[in-house]
Amino acid sequence: MGSIIEINDSLVITREQGFPKELDFNIHLRKNFLASNFQDKIFEFKNKKDIRIYQVPPVRNFLVEKTEKGKWIYWGLCHILETTCDYESKTTSGKFKIIYINTPDEMKKAHELIDRNPNTNYFT
Repeated sequence: MGSIIEINDSLVITREQGFPKELDFNIHLRKNFLASNFQDKIFEFKNKKDIRIYQVPPVRNFLVEKTEKGKWIYWGLCHILETTCDYESKTTSGKFKIIYINTPDEMKKAHELIDRNPNTNYFT
């Protein structure tokens, strides 16, 4: 008897799951977004597969967009403010705020430093 709970340091979500629609990589290339642009904004994510626990503020989590093609973009850092687990559907939903947004150069470097999985690298 037991259960499986995944402990994460990264919030990896798709647009469908609630990745902020305000964050668009092509716009970010022209004029960098800053965390201060979203200072008072609370974002929600929903139906993330599996039951998950995240780092608790003030410890950061990586904020990662999972694209339609399954590639990952490391956007920056976030604080998970709240989670709700649905034990029947085995999903996690919650709320977060952005605490740092990577520059485009940092985004490219982040995958190399943090992840190193060539299958998820958006920039290759």
